[in-house]
Amino acid sequence: MADRPLVLAHRGASRAAPENTIEAFAAARELGADGVELDVRRTADDVLVVHHDPDVEGFGTIARHSFEALRVARPHVPALDEVLAACRGLLVNVEVKCLPWEPDADSADRPVMRAVTTALRAHAPDAIVSSFDLGAVDACRAFAPELTTAWLTSGQDIASASAIAVAHDHAWLHPDRGSALRDLDAGIRAAHTRGLRVDVWTVDDPEEIRTLAEAGVDAIVTNVPDVALAVLR
Repeated sequence: MADRPLVLAHRGASRAAPENTIEAFAAARELGADGVELDVRRTADDVLVVHHDPDVEGFGTIARHSFEALRVARPHVPALDEVLAACRGLLVNVEVKCLPWEPDADSADRPVMRAVTTALRAHAPDAIVSSFDLGAVDACRAFAPELTTAWLTSGQDIASASAIAVAHDHAWLHPDRGSALRDLDAGIRAAHTRGLRVDVWTVDDPEEIRTLAEAGVDAIVTNVPDVALAVLR
């Protein structure tokens, strides 16, 4: 694996099975992915569940209902603990959905991030905690310095973002594909010079996967891990 980027299945192998489900994570393993990317939210009774949006279609806002109600109505939405058990042996990139303007925003003392770190300690070292909220991953560093952390960015040039990530003592930068491709060689070089690893999301086009690999990115998040692996062989 040292000769190619890691391949992380976006919300599991989401072209092969419904995203962020146990089936999608099992499919990612079967297709040979090195790991998975997933999204974490909390229920009204503070159970961590894996789902991208704050709302579940036809059910309502996750943060306003108990886990039991969610499980009865939408049994396909798994708890984080269930996913971690299913993904043992895989690298798991946990994106914590706690942005201030969302209905399940974390509060000032960061109970959601505390709960995530507690859950992930058992999965370490095969875990990365990431968020678009820089303060959230800073909190993870404070609560559990042994965990690997990453700052997720969108629309920011990699060189500038990497300087911020390093200043906050994070190990990874996770830029979007558009930003990475726009500032490819200089951006990746700047990040690596600062000691950061770079994981680009979400890349499904074979030529883009090849281009990013040739530029030296460390990981690629993709909906089609089988396609990515075929390109990178």
